[in-house]
Amino acid sequence: MANEKKINYVILGLLSHEPLTGYEIKKKIDQSLRFFWSGSYGSIYPTLDTLEKDGCVEKKEESSGRGKIIYSITERGRMLLKEWLMKPVEKDELRYETLLKLFFGGELGKEGVLTHIQRFEEKIKQELLLFEMYAANLEKVLDEEEHKYYLLTVKFGIESYRAFLNWCEQAKTLLS
Repeated sequence: MANEKKINYVILGLLSHEPLTGYEIKKKIDQSLRFFWSGSYGSIYPTLDTLEKDGCVEKKEESSGRGKIIYSITERGRMLLKEWLMKPVEKDELRYETLLKLFFGGELGKEGVLTHIQRFEEKIKQELLLFEMYAANLEKVLDEEEHKYYLLTVKFGIESYRAFLNWCEQAKTLLS
């Protein structure tokens, strides 16, 4: 693959589990990966076209119903996914608009910044509940190897979100 976009590997990774339509890929990204990765239809469908041209995925039109196009990973795609998985991570980044707005908070003032912190805190509390529910469900099915890897990402989220909540308390105290 000439163009090394991470969305290529997100799609190949999802297809390594099961064949999916473009819509189903987007849905899985929004449900399972949204806490640490995103993808839009505008990036998914062109990537699927490129992956097909490169021989990494195959598409099959479903004959019954609405004629869905279902994509599956090829051996070449699986090989490229494994090669990428073995490479060192290029970049881990944290991007939160809340932090960007806080960085420039002097222009907004303490009350405005506190409002952003409180909104961030509420969002984090809600998402932490989801992580905890996911962890509880995954811990029941650890006999499947894949679930151990999912649980590791969920536990990372739990610990990160607990740290975010701790930071929120510290930030509110500092600004009070």
